[in-house]
Amino acid sequence: MVLRIISGVVALIAFFAYSSLFVVDERQKALVLQFGQVKDVKEDPGLAFKLPFIQQVVKYDDRILSLDTMPLEVTPLDDRRLVVDAFARYRIVNVVQFRQAVGTGGIVTAESRLERILNAALREVLGSVTSNAVLSTDRIELMTRITDSAKIESKGLGIEIVDVRIKKAELPNQNLAATFRRMQAERERMAADERARGQEAAQIVRAEADRKAVETVSEAKKEAEIIRGTADALTTKIFADAFGRDPEFYAFTRSLIAYEQSMTGANTTMVISPNSEFFDYIKESEKE
Repeated sequence: MVLRIISGVVALIAFFAYSSLFVVDERQKALVLQFGQVKDVKEDPGLAFKLPFIQQVVKYDDRILSLDTMPLEVTPLDDRRLVVDAFARYRIVNVVQFRQAVGTGGIVTAESRLERILNAALREVLGSVTSNAVLSTDRIELMTRITDSAKIESKGLGIEIVDVRIKKAELPNQNLAATFRRMQAERERMAADERARGQEAAQIVRAEADRKAVETVSEAKKEAEIIRGTADALTTKIFADAFGRDPEFYAFTRSLIAYEQSMTGANTTMVISPNSEFFDYIKESEKE
């Protein structure tokens, strides 16, 4: 009987001891609550105690946490709407304040409120610059301003925002399609201008070539006429000299040229009488 009592007492003590002890991991902070009120804060890793049944322990992550925000539509100074995708890194620095701010909702409630703070900071900062500044790859100054603004607003949550980063900034789908059509139209206009300039240049080149060709042909004709005139003059002079020395031979030569010119066709036939004057010179030559 005594052994049973002793065993029961030992078991009860062990049970109370087990219910009173808890372990705080080095990656955690713990709150000891009694009837919903904070009674103690355990920030150092190791074994800790609480009152069994009366007190409960709530643990929070002490590491740097990440929050990806939902895509947010913002309107910069130039009224060119953009869709921004951002994320933040934060940590819980004051677990008591964090518990008082979010209650039993914990991380889920805290991140919901933190996202609203980040969205407000994104709209405020990005709305003060142009869309080109947001779309630029160098956004360090903008992200620093967003981080500083969100830090101030999140202090009441017992949270410290480490930094805020913009992962992606782009045009909405409907704006993207309109921008693509505008860019396509601009490219087509530029191509048409280039083709028009090319055709104009080609026309200038062709006109210049035609002008040079006409000038070359004209110059050649001019030289040919000069040469022909010179030759005709020389021929006339030769005939004149021949006529002066031998009028009959000159007449004969002119007759030959006349016959030659009259029989230019391939099948031309000329019938000449034996008494023709054409043979007078030949007959006189045979007599001699």
